[in-house]
Amino acid sequence: MDFKTNVQYRDRLFRFLFGNEKYKKNALALYNAVNGTEYQDEDELELVTLMDVLYIRMRNDVAMMCFGYLELFEHQTRPNPNMPVRGLLYFARLYDRYITANRLNIYGSALVKLPTPKYVVFYNGDKERPAREVLRLSDAFLNADASGDFEWTAVVLNLNHPDNRELFERCRILGEYTELVYSIQKYRKEMGNEDAVDRAVTERIAAGGELAGILLEHRAEVVDMVLTEFNEEVFVRSIREEGREEGREEGREEGRREGLREGEKFGRQEGEKFGRQAGIITTALAYGIPEDAILAQLQSQLCIPLQKAKELFEDYKR
Repeated sequence: MDFKTNVQYRDRLFRFLFGNEKYKKNALALYNAVNGTEYQDEDELELVTLMDVLYIRMRNDVAMMCFGYLELFEHQTRPNPNMPVRGLLYFARLYDRYITANRLNIYGSALVKLPTPKYVVFYNGDKERPAREVLRLSDAFLNADASGDFEWTAVVLNLNHPDNRELFERCRILGEYTELVYSIQKYRKEMGNEDAVDRAVTERIAAGGELAGILLEHRAEVVDMVLTEFNEEVFVRSIREEGREEGREEGREEGRREGLREGEKFGRQEGEKFGRQAGIITTALAYGIPEDAILAQLQSQLCIPLQKAKELFEDYKR
C-alpha cells in the first residue's frame, strides 16, 4: 500500500483539538469566535459529533449543541461545492437523533421546537478564495429555483485570508493550529514527511501558547495523526482497480471498465453487482478498514439496507 502523509491530516488534528471532550474549552472558544459571543460555561456546550455517518474516511467534522443552536464545523483543504448537500444529510441525522433522544412527537398537532442550525466550513488550502463564501444547495438544483423555499447553506471561511485574522484573536488555539499546518506544508517541500512534521511540532512547542501544552502531552499521537493510517485518494483509486480486476477474473470485464462508480454504465447487471461488492470489500479489508465502516460503504455504494450489507460481507468472508 502507498502510505504517505495523509492528505486529510488537518482534518484529523482539527477534530482532536476542537471535538475532544478533554479540550471542550477549545470548542467553546471556537463557538465564541465564530458567533461573536463571550460564553464561559463549558457545561452548556455538548459535543454531538456523529461517528458513523457518511464517509469511510476519517471524520473531519465537529458538531456541537449549545445555547439553542446546533452547529457543525468542518475543515477542508480543497474547495468543495457540495458542502451544502453534505451538511443537509448530516444535520438530518443530527435532528433525527435529537428528536429520538428527547422523545419529541413530530406527528402531533403541536409545533416541535428544534435547535437552530449553523454550518461553517473552515478552508485552509492552497487555492485563492475570498474571505467568506456562502454555498447554497439551490445552486445544485437541476431546475433553477429562485423562490428560496428549499434552501440549505454552508458558510465557508478562508483561514488564509487577512480579513479573518480576528478569528485567531478570539480563538488563539485556532490561530496556532493554522500556523502549525502552514509550517508542515512549508517544510514538506524541503524535507521528508516525518522530518517536516517533527520540525513543525518542535517549533510550535518552543513558541509556547495554548497548543504547545497539548503537543507536549500528545506529541506522538499528533505526529501519528499527521503521518497517516492510509491515504484517502489512494484508497479510492485502489477500490476502482481492485474492483476492475475482480470483474475480469470472473469474466465481467465490461462491468468493471470504469471502476465501481462507472461500472453500471458499461457492464452486465450481474457482473457489475459482483464487481462492486468484491471491490469494496477486498480493498477495504486490505487497508484494515473496520467492519462497521465497510458495512456503511456497502450501504452507500450499493443502496442496500444494513442487513443485506451484513449478509454480503459474511458471504464474502466465507
